[in-house]
Amino acid sequence: MGSASKSQTQEIEIKDSAWYQPRAAMQAIRALMEDPEDTAQVFRIIKAMSGPSRAKTYRRFCKTAVGRRVLANRESLADRLNDREALRAMPEGSLGRAYLDFVERENLSADGLADASEEGGRYYRTADQELYSNRTRDMHDLWHVTTGYGRDGLGELSLLAFSYAQLGNIGIAMIIFFGARGGVRESGDKRIWKAIWEGYRHGRQATWWAGEDWEGLLTAPLEDVRKQLGVSKPETYREVFRDHLAAAQQAEAAAA
Repeated sequence: MGSASKSQTQEIEIKDSAWYQPRAAMQAIRALMEDPEDTAQVFRIIKAMSGPSRAKTYRRFCKTAVGRRVLANRESLADRLNDREALRAMPEGSLGRAYLDFVERENLSADGLADASEEGGRYYRTADQELYSNRTRDMHDLWHVTTGYGRDGLGELSLLAFSYAQLGNIGIAMIIFFGARGGVRESGDKRIWKAIWEGYRHGRQATWWAGEDWEGLLTAPLEDVRKQLGVSKPETYREVFRDHLAAAQQAEAAAA
C-alpha cells in the first residue's frame, strides 16, 4: 500500500457500529479510485464495512495461544518490525531478513501503515480490540513477503483477495471488485480476475494467519514458513504480472 493523503471532500462519519455503512464506504471507494495511493481510504472502507466480521475475528484471536499471549503482555508487532538492526541480524533467507529487504526496497515501514490507519479514523471499543486491529494491520507487509505478492496493483488486489478469505471483511471485497474492474477495463486482460480468484483460494487453503506467531516466525527460513502456513505459489499472478511488465516495457521502448 502507498502513503496516505487528505481527501478534498467532506468525509461521512464512520460510526463504531456492527452495522454496515455503505455510504461512507462508497465515498471512500471513489476517493481511492481517484488516488490509489491514498491508503487512508482503504482503512475507511474496511472500517465502514466491517459489520460483524471484526468482532468475530477478534473473538477467534482471543481463543488462540498467540492471542492470549499478545493481549496479556501487550505485545506490539510493529515494534518488532521497526527494529531493523534486529531484523538485519537474523539469518540469511529468514522471513525477518526477507521482510527487511522488502520494506527497504519499497521504502516502507510499519509506522507508515499505522499513520494511514490513524488518518482513516479510530473505531475501537476496548484496548484489547485496538491491539488486535493494529496487529492485523501491521501484518500486511509480512503477508506480502510470505505470499509472494508484489506491491504492483495486481499484487495488492491479489493479496487483498487472500486477506478477504482470511478475515471476511466485506470492505476488502469492495476494494477488490472496483480495483479489478478498473484494471480489466484499462488493460483488457480478464486474467486479472483469475489471479484474484487464485489469491482468494490460497487464503482459504492457508492456516489462519491472524492467529499465527509472527514474532516467532521471523527467524525461520522463509520457505519453511510458507510450508508451515500452507501458502501456495501465486503462479497465475506471476504470469499476468510478467506479461503486463513486458507490455509496459515494449510500449516505453516504442515511445523512446
